[in-house]
Amino acid sequence: MSKGRAKHLVVISYDAFSEDNWEKASRLPNLSRLIKNGAFSTKLKSVYPTLTYVVHTTMVTGVYPDKHGIYHNTPLQPFIDEDKQAWFWFKKDIKAPAVYDALRKCEMKSAGILWPVTGKASIRYNLPEIKAIGRENQSLKILKSGSPFFCMGLEKKYGKLRIGIEQPYLDDFTAMCGKDTILSKKPELLMMHFIELDDAKHHYGTDSPEIDKVLIRMDERIGEIIEAVREAGIFEETVFLVLGDHGQKNVRYKVKLNQLLKEEGLIYEEKGKMFWRAYIQSAGGSAYLHLKENDEEAKQRALQILLKAAEEKNLGIEKIYTREELERYHAFPVSGYMLEAKTGYCFDDSLTGSLVTDLEKENRKYATHGYSPEKPEYRCGFVVSGNCIKEEYQLGEIQMVDIAPTIAAILGIDFGPCDGRVLDEIFRINESVKHLDIRK
Repeated sequence: MSKGRAKHLVVISYDAFSEDNWEKASRLPNLSRLIKNGAFSTKLKSVYPTLTYVVHTTMVTGVYPDKHGIYHNTPLQPFIDEDKQAWFWFKKDIKAPAVYDALRKCEMKSAGILWPVTGKASIRYNLPEIKAIGRENQSLKILKSGSPFFCMGLEKKYGKLRIGIEQPYLDDFTAMCGKDTILSKKPELLMMHFIELDDAKHHYGTDSPEIDKVLIRMDERIGEIIEAVREAGIFEETVFLVLGDHGQKNVRYKVKLNQLLKEEGLIYEEKGKMFWRAYIQSAGGSAYLHLKENDEEAKQRALQILLKAAEEKNLGIEKIYTREELERYHAFPVSGYMLEAKTGYCFDDSLTGSLVTDLEKENRKYATHGYSPEKPEYRCGFVVSGNCIKEEYQLGEIQMVDIAPTIAAILGIDFGPCDGRVLDEIFRINESVKHLDIRK
């Protein structure tokens, strides 16, 4: 273990915080003070596909999805309604070490509040993001997957703030749990996941007045976390890292490509049960083509169908990626084929309803993510602030794989190898301490 730049690090994942939010968010009191006293970028580039669980796994492993193996929020579960599907909730699904594993080896304390893909992880104080499905009991599932006494204590104190997963109550609960953890545990690494901005964009679009309200509430939560660090007496030794995981794009058309596969018999019903030889797993702005193993005929037929569909302007296929192209993106290859949607379009797994749904005609607002990180105006926001960080230092384009090695460098732990690099340019060259003025 090498010398750390700071004793404590608070990581705030600000889900869907992207460059289109920067102008308004950066003027709000708490984020603006972090920016003034730190380094920042509006060009943090995500990974493909830009889905929350894929990206958060890259954040903590420093490697791309082709290495860590979390290729989607959910494993493939054809014909099962989205709200009944299992997600990649558990650490065992990650095929690479995480930075919190390295902390444990160094006998340093880590804490996680609703951080994705951390069920049964090596986090000392862990309240994982996890959901009961079917007949499962939500409380029991969390206790089995997290740190039981830690979770019970937080639930007893703050559970009444929640109304299921409704916002803003869920993020208010996360903020209170984070504050409590700072004051009672003083972990070297605290990771928190806030979801309200992502929810609001999905439901209202990216440019709704609702978004401005969420930005204000989120800035207040950031302020509460900063104040808790001050109250805990560890402010001078703490670095704050606030970052988005992906952007979102407004959607007018939803396209259900599995209906084309069904028309051609690649998805079929037999004795009241559904079967598939080829299946499109939507990732919002992109989709995976899944193929049954060693079924070359199904592969060729599916590709013919999709190549023909790509010629139809109203079906929204911008690109069909081959395995070689996916390797350049470091995307998990699955069958070796992925579809990218045009801006304004997204994909949907469903076999029911019309092939193309025009949301504008139904007077519905909707936005989503999952698109290629190369899409224009789709980068994420990033702020890192603390005594060891340069002031008002603007970074250019940085990569999501740079986050984990930079976390390790801040805390002074050995971690790697990574696909990313330590953002060495954010650190003050001399060791003289600056005193931050981050007050309400």
